[in-house]
Amino acid sequence: MIVRAAQIRSLKENYGAQGNSIVLLYGRDGCEKEGMLRVYLQDKKHFYYRARQASAQEQYRQMATEVEQTYDVRLIKGTYNEIFNRVKSGDASKLVVVIDEFQYIVKKDPEFMDSIIRLKEKKLYPGPVQIILTSSDVAWVEQEMGECLGERARKIKETLKLSDLAFLDLVRAYPSLSVAQVVQVYGVIGGVSSYVSRWNPKVDFRTNVCRNILSPYGWLHQEAERYISLRLRELAVYETILSAIAAGNRKLNDLYHLTGFSRAKISVYLRNLMEMDVIEKADSFETGGDRNAQKGLYQIRDHYINFWFRFVYPHLSALYLLKPEEFYDSYIAPDIDEYMNRYFVQVCVEYMELMNRVDKLPIKIAKLGTWIGKQGTVDIVAQDAVRNTLVGSCNWSKPMMTAKDVAELEQTLKKARLSPKYIFLFTATEFAPELLELANRDERFIPVDMKEL
Repeated sequence: MIVRAAQIRSLKENYGAQGNSIVLLYGRDGCEKEGMLRVYLQDKKHFYYRARQASAQEQYRQMATEVEQTYDVRLIKGTYNEIFNRVKSGDASKLVVVIDEFQYIVKKDPEFMDSIIRLKEKKLYPGPVQIILTSSDVAWVEQEMGECLGERARKIKETLKLSDLAFLDLVRAYPSLSVAQVVQVYGVIGGVSSYVSRWNPKVDFRTNVCRNILSPYGWLHQEAERYISLRLRELAVYETILSAIAAGNRKLNDLYHLTGFSRAKISVYLRNLMEMDVIEKADSFETGGDRNAQKGLYQIRDHYINFWFRFVYPHLSALYLLKPEEFYDSYIAPDIDEYMNRYFVQVCVEYMELMNRVDKLPIKIAKLGTWIGKQGTVDIVAQDAVRNTLVGSCNWSKPMMTAKDVAELEQTLKKARLSPKYIFLFTATEFAPELLELANRDERFIPVDMKEL
């Protein structure tokens, strides 16, 4: 498990503050909030309840049973007020009450929050209390919770989101791997904490993919469909759309012609996928060359779902006939380096953001993105508050970054109507000698070797 020290520290600061509080802790399925809570609660008096997907009556019955067993009491009133009146720390210390996956309760019984608020306001339990409400339904928290809870939502004073791990977190999690090897892992599983915890750094990339994804017994084998189905129904429609996007059909009109679904229907399903952070709209950085830019592009944001629909889903029949190693060599190995280019760009962007935070760049970045052209792409475009521009070009798959690559970049910059003061050159391989000589002559060019990331 990856220990989320910053979030634990925030919870401890909240715990140490005067008065009672309600904290909302949420993150996508697989964020390992349970393990984090286990670490946080180990030295504190607490009551933890994991909500079920059950009727309102059954939910109450399950929680009441756990309270009776934990505190050796008998409940007779059949209310949550009574439940929270009987929890206790047993001494003067602050009690921590955790309701995990609380959305399962409030969706059926919004008035449950009235009891939580009464608990916070010392109307049920006289001692100090920290209340932690958690959820792994990000879309519900961010899109629907406010309407579900109404005015009650205002009582939640602190919110902690467990976002996906950054690339640097993966580097720290896999100290035995090179940066290039971590980029490969990142391109497949992203920063989902539970995925990172279970990826085995003691075996090579190919072996991990074969064992964990391609084998019918692998823990990621059916993960793409499982994750989508947590919130969405009509998998046939969603998988059709995801397959089309993974194959390069990134515009609404392309999806319309390929799938046969109406544009209105596709738009609704795209919005649902975006709310789950499964897909995203790839907006091009705004420049004077907007007429040469592509607009209205969609891409799969979730790393693992993108990998599955790019490499496995189109060849599902072969997956069940071939051995995992045979499938990998036939359908993944030939294109995996090209696929990794996008994620190497993400790693380079994260590097730029980190350098910007510690003031190690020649400009102070205020806006950062990618210019997506009809012909050519500028991987990284950054500007400061007065529109001084810095760009970056990233090479993952070519054996060497050369002066020819820079010449092609400069042609693309003309189409984008960008005149950068600085051009960062990132490579996962080597720089050609003439390119290094160019960088020595022209201070605009700043080569960055992967070993520096």
